[in-house]
Parts: sequence; C-alpha cells; structure tokens
Amino acid sequence: MSSGPTGGGGENTIYFVLVGAACLGGGVYAYRTISGDKVRYEDRITELASRSTKPSIQSLTPAEKPTQSTEAVSETAKEPVDEADPPIAEPIQEALPDSVLEPVQEDVVEEVTPTEPEAVTEAPAIEEVLETPVSQAVLEGPTLEAVPQDPAPNVALEAPALEAAPEEPALEAVPEPILEAPTPESEPVPEAPVPEVVPEAVSEKEPLVAEALVAEAVSAAEPPPAATAESVSEPPPVTERAAEAEPSPAPTAAPAEPSPALPEFPGHAPYLLIGGGTASFAAARSIRARDPGARVLIVTEEDDLPYMRPPLSKELWFSDDPIVIETLHFKQWNGKERSIYFQPPSFYVSPAELESVENGGVAVLTGKKVVHMDVRGNKVKLNDGAEISYDKCLIATGGIPRNLQVIERAGEEVTNRTTLFRKIEDFKALEKVSRELKSITIIGGGFLGSELACALGRRSAELGLEVVQMFPEKGNMGKVLPEYLSNWTTQKVKKEGVTVLTESVVKKVSFNDGRVEIKLKDGRVVKTDHIVAAVGLEPSVELAKSAGLEVDSDFGGFRVNAELQARSNIWVAGDAACFYDIKLGRRRVEHHDHAVVSGRLAGENMTGARKPYWHQSMFWSDLGPDVGYEAIGIVDSSLPTVGVFAKATPKDTPKAATEQSGTGIRSESETEAVAGAVAVGTASPPPPTQQKEDYGKGVIFYLRDKVVVGIVLWNVFNRMPIARKIIKDGEEHSDLNEVAKLFNIHED
Repeated sequence: MSSGPTGGGGENTIYFVLVGAACLGGGVYAYRTISGDKVRYEDRITELASRSTKPSIQSLTPAEKPTQSTEAVSETAKEPVDEADPPIAEPIQEALPDSVLEPVQEDVVEEVTPTEPEAVTEAPAIEEVLETPVSQAVLEGPTLEAVPQDPAPNVALEAPALEAAPEEPALEAVPEPILEAPTPESEPVPEAPVPEVVPEAVSEKEPLVAEALVAEAVSAAEPPPAATAESVSEPPPVTERAAEAEPSPAPTAAPAEPSPALPEFPGHAPYLLIGGGTASFAAARSIRARDPGARVLIVTEEDDLPYMRPPLSKELWFSDDPIVIETLHFKQWNGKERSIYFQPPSFYVSPAELESVENGGVAVLTGKKVVHMDVRGNKVKLNDGAEISYDKCLIATGGIPRNLQVIERAGEEVTNRTTLFRKIEDFKALEKVSRELKSITIIGGGFLGSELACALGRRSAELGLEVVQMFPEKGNMGKVLPEYLSNWTTQKVKKEGVTVLTESVVKKVSFNDGRVEIKLKDGRVVKTDHIVAAVGLEPSVELAKSAGLEVDSDFGGFRVNAELQARSNIWVAGDAACFYDIKLGRRRVEHHDHAVVSGRLAGENMTGARKPYWHQSMFWSDLGPDVGYEAIGIVDSSLPTVGVFAKATPKDTPKAATEQSGTGIRSESETEAVAGAVAVGTASPPPPTQQKEDYGKGVIFYLRDKVVVGIVLWNVFNRMPIARKIIKDGEEHSDLNEVAKLFNIHED
C-alpha cells in the first residue's frame, strides 16, 4: 500500500470516482434484478434519511467528511476491494454462472460512463443523506450496515468483510455504504428489495466469499488494477487496519509476546567438567575430537577462561610490555609472542546456548563453584543453589596453595599482605606490589619459590626492590636436586640479586609499625612489606565427602584406577588425581604435563576408549632464560643419584631450546614423542673429566634398588623421550655413564 499522506489528492479523487461509479452500477443492477418493490425501497430510504447525521459525521475521518468531493469518497470505498484476496476471488468467479456475472459487468460499465467526477460533485445534498444512514447502520451492527450497502451483491458482500472486525476502526468502512444511497436515488428502476437477507448470511458466515465477489466485480468494471492497488494506501491508517483485520494480529503478536529468556546455563550437561584448568581443557578438547557433536560444560570458580599456569611464574615476569598484566601476552624465550589463554573467547559456546547449538561445543561457566555432588542422582549443586545434572563427569579441581599456620594465626594485617601464588589474579596483585613496595619476602625454596625469586631479583635493581628468599633446606630445590646441584642453584639465584636465607624455619609472623616481621627459629628477624608463601599445594578434595569418593591417605587426592576412574561415570585428572603407576606405584603429580596428558586420557575414556594411564609425565623449571631443567619420574633428593655433566654451549639454555622446538611450553612438544629402542654404548666421544662445580649441562639419574626411577636433564632439552623410555624399561644399568651418552651431552 502507498505510504503517502491520508486524505484527498488528485489520484485519490479519480480512484474514489471510479469505485463509486462501479458501486452505483452494481446497485442499479441489484435493485433491478432482485428488487421489484419500489415502494418498499422508498420507505426504507425515507427511514434512513430521517435519522440524525451527527454521529455519522463524527465517526468519519477527515478524509471522509461531506466537505470533500464525492470523488475522494468513492476512492475510499474502493480500498477494501483491493484488499480482497485474489486467490479466493478466482475460484468463486468460476463457480458463479456466466449469466449472473456478465450482466453485472455490463451494467457497471454503463453506470461508470455517465458518472463523471464533476457530476457526482454537484449533488452534495444526496451525499449527506447517504452518509447519514450508512454511519447509523455501521453503529447498529454488521446486519444493518449491509442493508443499505447492498444494492449489488458484489458491493454488499464487501461491506461485511470490512465490518467483521469488532474493533472501533471498523467504522472507517463507512465510505462503501455512502455510495449505496445515491445509486437507488438516481436510478428509478429498483427491482428486488432483498438486500437484507443476503448481507446477513454473508457478513456473519462467509466474509471471505464476500471479499472475493467484490474483488471480482471491481476487476470487471475497473480496467487499471495497478493504479487501484497503488492508491489503496491513501485512506487513513484506521481503515487499513479494519480491512486487514485478520492478518494484522500476526505481526502485532510477535513483539507483544517476547521470547522467553534463555537460562544462564543448562540444567543438564552430557559432559560436565568440574574445574577450569589445564586438565579440564585437555579433556574437553579430547572429548570433542572423539565426539564432534559433544556438548561439554566446564564449571570453574575462577572468572577466567582456561589458561596455562607455567607462564605466571616464568615468561610473564620477563616481558617488556608495560601492560602485560592486562594483555597477558608474553614473549617466549624464542621471541615468539602468545597469549596465556589456551583459546580465545570465540572458541567457546555461551553456556546459555549449549543445549541449542547445532553441532555442540565447549562452554565455560565462570565464577561458579561446585559445592555438593550427588553421585547416585548424577547431579551437582553450585554455590548459588543451582543444580546441573550430567551423564559423565570429570573432577579436575586441581589444588589449593598451602599456607603457613603462623601466617594464618598472625591476623588480618598479615594475611592481607600475603600472596598465595596460584591464579592470574595472584600474578596481577604481586606484579603491582613489586612496583609499589620496597621489600618482598618469598617463603619456600621449591620450583615456584625459586622461579619467583629469580624473576623478582632481576627487577630489584631497576625498581629498587629488596627480594628475600627463605626456606628450611640447605639450598634451592633441596628436596629435588642433589645437594651439590642445589647449592650451585642457590648461588645462581643470589647472582640475580636475591638475598637467600637457607635453613630458615619461620617461628612467628607479626605486624608492627606498618611492616611485617618474620621471626625465625634461630632468632633472626626479617622485616618486609609483603610475603609470598610458596610452600606447596594441597589437592582440592572437598567434593569427596558429599560424593563418597575415596581420598588417598598418603599422597592426597582422589584415588582412581588405571583408567582414571573413581566411579563408573566419574573420572579424575590433574593435580587432584592419585593414580596407580604400573612402573612406579601409586603417585600424585602436580605438573603441567601431567595435567595435559591425564586430562586428555580422561576425555578419551569418557567417550569409551578405556585406556590405562601409563604415561610418565615430565615437568620443567626455568631460573630465567639461561638456566633450566626438565625432569621425569620420581626425583627425590633422598634417593641415591648419579650425575654426568659436560661443559655447556650457547645452545644449552631454555631460550635456545624453545627456539629449536618452537614452543615455550616444552611439554607440548614432548608429550607425544616416543623414543626408539635405547641402545647403550653408541659411538660417542668419551666423557671429559668432570670439572668441580662445572654444572653447565648434564643428566642426573635417581635410583631405587639399582633401577632408574627418575631423571633430571640439566640444561639438556628435547631429549625427554629417551628419558621416558629408560624409566619405562625399568632395567638395571651397570654403567650410567654409558646411558648418559644417549642424551648426547658431550656433543658441541
């Protein structure tokens, strides 16, 4: 329909005149052929004329007032005719006999010819008289409306279609009846006054048929249908809504009934992964690889998407980017830049859309903690009371950083100045503290404590920061490395600008005069602004009680079988899993590589693989870009060790290793590598005489019952498959110097 202004206009006037002429012709024919009682017709007109004209005029829109020309009125009358559905009009026209249709068309044409726009305009009095009864009829109801309106069957049937709408806008259809009255007045030969019966039946029972008949008659009388359709939009919007009463509810209903809001997360997940760390992400990726349409939901207490933890204590601290705490992008030792996150947000599906997405996906529900697990009901409860059911579940809750009891008892002032380093938010907080405060003390001499000490020590000169590290062992990583290598490492840490206090046991911690005081068992007192407690990890097994799962009393963590199963549809992976190693017995490992491999295997078994966990996971630690080591198996300084060392070269550094492998997360390049048969005694130059305290690079073997159970590769990289193969074979070696040749440590 046209979108132009409502009311008159040149085109509208012509349109109204043509439609009026058609209606007049139809009325003449109707009264000739159907009505033969002229007296009855005149009585009816007199009755209608005697009614008040006020209501009709008020009910009409400005476009239909008597002050306008009859041309505009006739054009308005034709509007509903164009609205008739053409597909319905065609079958009805076929059903009607030719004898009925042909005369109607002839009479309509005859009446159209004399009825010119000027002639109609000259009779305003008649127009007023017509408007009065028609408006009155509209107000009375559909039946009365149709009576004056139906001089011709076609025109009479159209009115009920328009008036069928019960709403007030139906009054706008009055323009059609307006044309009825002039027809009988001007035509002296009405024949059959039966219009009342026809409209009643049609208006109430067959509105669609009426529309079809009207469209049929008009199409015969009006040659240019294109102009008719174009000008229909000119009448007021109210008439449009009345004529389109039936189709209009559909579009208006859509906005009126908003679609129900999607839940924040699904109530059921075929694969539910508890924990958002490395093990969960590896499991999700494995599940999707074996089941491309799988729907996987990860629930994590953290506010971040799955990310890798090693850079938090390694590469991020050596970044030159001043906004590294915001971007969390870092340069690896090989110079390549990457993000700490495994995948960008676009990789994941929204939890609210997980159930509806076509090909499944991985969704991460952040900021939610599973606090209760109903194993029998296959559902979990979140900290906000919501419940999620599952088909298969993975527990990968990781661990919680341990704290010293003396710090916990020291009070709020001390705990507020203590960092338990584990998450992204801990890195951000400590990085900020290192720039704002003057002194930081690290308690702990293991992997994490030594890495953070070296990282902060390198900043100490630039920032004017005092960095102190204390631990009860005789040297850095004293629980892992043999004593001689631990002492060498301690000297390396000191060269980084760190004050190292060995054999230091914390007795008491307090807050005095705006600073934290750490009193040692030997009487020494250290004053500092901030404490970093790096004293180990406690496996997170809070769900064991509600789930009825077994916790290992020796190593901690959920006890699982060789397939990492705790129940038929529950698996455990990562730091929280205490698994049985077919070579080394029951173990629990807290390293990145173990999280990757155990998570991947758990995901495969959740999709039906039923594979045992035989992998010997590795771990690594870097004391800056120049010194690093990789280890596998049981590396415990209390075991007998044999070390074979050689002089290091410029390529024997973590930086050179990552440049060669192309990745800063070295376990990613080692996980799938498998060494061939280990052939001891391969041709290699004889090992040079070892120089005292020259530990540039080498291999340290850890023995139990003369069998190698652990290996440390000191500044020797990309040789982990060989070490894994030696431990897997579990053979007794009489000369470990020959075994060391397998690692090519004597090659330049």
